[in-house]
Amino acid sequence: MNPWIALVGGIVIGALTAYVLLRQSYAVRAASVATERDLLRERVVDLEASLAEDLETASLLAPLRDALGRVERQVGVLERDRVEQFGAIRAVMGRVESEAQELGRQTQSLAGSLRSSSVRGSWGEVQLRRVLEASGMLARCDFEEQVRARSRHDREVRPDVVVRLPGDRALVIDAKAPMSAFLDAQTEGIPEDERAELLGDHARALRQHVHALAAKDYWSAFDATPEMVVCFVPSDAMLAAALAADPGMHERAMASRVVLVGPGALLALLRTVAFGWQQDSLSTSARELLALGQELYRRLATLGTHTAKMGRSLHATVESYNQFVGALESRVLVTARRMQDLEIVTDDLPALGPLETGPRVLTAIELLEAVSAEDTRRELLLDALPRGDGEAEATSAHRAG
Repeated sequence: MNPWIALVGGIVIGALTAYVLLRQSYAVRAASVATERDLLRERVVDLEASLAEDLETASLLAPLRDALGRVERQVGVLERDRVEQFGAIRAVMGRVESEAQELGRQTQSLAGSLRSSSVRGSWGEVQLRRVLEASGMLARCDFEEQVRARSRHDREVRPDVVVRLPGDRALVIDAKAPMSAFLDAQTEGIPEDERAELLGDHARALRQHVHALAAKDYWSAFDATPEMVVCFVPSDAMLAAALAADPGMHERAMASRVVLVGPGALLALLRTVAFGWQQDSLSTSARELLALGQELYRRLATLGTHTAKMGRSLHATVESYNQFVGALESRVLVTARRMQDLEIVTDDLPALGPLETGPRVLTAIELLEAVSAEDTRRELLLDALPRGDGEAEATSAHRAG
């Protein structure tokens, strides 16, 4: 066989084989591409649907996005304000801390000062004066401070305040209550048993002070004074602590004629005293008003008597005038008119008439009673006089009337 024919035949057979293989490969690849195309088309449809849903959701969430933007801006402003406020608060807290430290030092200094009897007495007197001012007694000066007097044992006493009561009475008040142990009990950090012991010492010191006040016998040094003395404790807490440590102290003090009071109880007591002064002042004013009313009534009665006399005089004057006009008309003007008839004069004489209006008569019963009493007194006086003197008195009264 010719080798060229074999070569050509091999080439043709190889080409056919390659064509068949390529065709099969193309068919497989075309099927795969179609499958991928279908998958991509479905994915595109899904993406379009998802995008449409996302767009719809985005349109629905647009107001929320705007609101979140506004909230974010407000949060930024609030955060900035918070930082500024925290800075201001930090500065204020620093000042408060320094002031608290200073107040603590001053409190310790005050507590140390109050342990002195002279300073303690001055503070009690200041507190007492404040209570007196709050009770409304300062305006009328119904109390005296540091009054010196002598008791029935010829012993000089000088109470802190003497309150003046209505009816020239007095109430004695002392303001030098002990408080050193109470102040020691207020120290921070001390054990409770030590605090209780200090409060017991405070109660014993106040009890001794009550005995000292009872021994001074203040009420015998002032006239018309209740047989008691008021022991003023400058703080209700001090009095409550002492009574808690010694519940029977109040009864024993009252048995010794000493009344324990704090600022609240003393204010109520002084308000009662001030009310008594007010009622006494009103009673005095009422008595003065009654006297003025009685005097005014008597003077009105006298004025009514004079008015009645004036009315009678006016009435008599009107009657005299009318009599004068009658005599003038009947006796004088008749002759004067004859002169006019004789043509001696040409002018007409004016016409004169009587007065018809008289003085108004008194009608008030009080004034009539005063006039009647005056007339009765005058008649009795005329009856008591001799006849000649009576006639002269009557003539004088008639002329006065």
